[in-house]
Amino acid sequence: MSVAVWVPLLLPLVAAPAARRLAEELPPRAAAWLLAVSAVTLAACASAALALLAGAGALRLPPVAALGHLVLPVVGDQVTVPAACGAAGLLAAVVVALLRTLRLHVVHPARARRAAAATGTAAGDLTVLPDPGPDAYALPGRPGRIVVTSGMLRALDPAEREALLAHERAHLAGRHHLFLTAVALSCACHPALRLLRSPLSYALERWADESAAAAVGDRRVAARAIGRAALAATRPSAASLSATTGPVPRRVAALLAPAHTPTRAPRAIAAVLACCLTLSAACALEAAHDLHGSIEIAQGE
Repeated sequence: MSVAVWVPLLLPLVAAPAARRLAEELPPRAAAWLLAVSAVTLAACASAALALLAGAGALRLPPVAALGHLVLPVVGDQVTVPAACGAAGLLAAVVVALLRTLRLHVVHPARARRAAAATGTAAGDLTVLPDPGPDAYALPGRPGRIVVTSGMLRALDPAEREALLAHERAHLAGRHHLFLTAVALSCACHPALRLLRSPLSYALERWADESAAAAVGDRRVAARAIGRAALAATRPSAASLSATTGPVPRRVAALLAPAHTPTRAPRAIAAVLACCLTLSAACALEAAHDLHGSIEIAQGE
């Protein structure tokens, strides 16, 4: 197997900072898609590289080679046993982390939905909890639910309540929970991709902010609703999709500021990111092709 198998394991160290920097210059929706697609692509290629390394090492074991009628040491002769064992250990850790992350993003929302249904009052897609503590968040599911406490409703005027609910509905309509889940799973595959979690969360909140501003037809009302909701909240929201999470002052400033025009500088960063994604995928495919060719040669021998 060629040295190409190592490239997908190293490129996230360069691609993740580039994706984070480029996302700062894009509109929120485009930034969210860029971060999610970049994270998933890099994670998939890195996981494939680990699997290929571990597989090449496994094929050097006489019992495994005998099952495939392979002649040793043709298969995997360029992959050392320690490297293959290390890759197998890392791959096992990745699988465990993926299962834990998937459980966190599936079980916890389901529990929150059951708790809201048991204690709240439902009307349409809205569930109101009899809680004096101000809070509001979106719970994905079929159908999705918007949960808001009575304390939050009392803290906002009618126009601000409309903007807040529009913000949470934007989270559900855009399926933002899938973006968060995809990046969380990607982070479980490669630690360098954790750099993308915070900018993705910010991009999703900004996406919902813009949708809320368009829904109520007044950017100042949307900014005021987000600011007052964050100030009213006495504790951080337990949900990821909440108008009170993230850097609220920065989000309010973005709503009140004129539209931002991207500069020409990010073109170089975009080129670097595109090259990293393309090279990572190409090297993973090249490594798979090399391993397949080695197996065919060994079977032919």
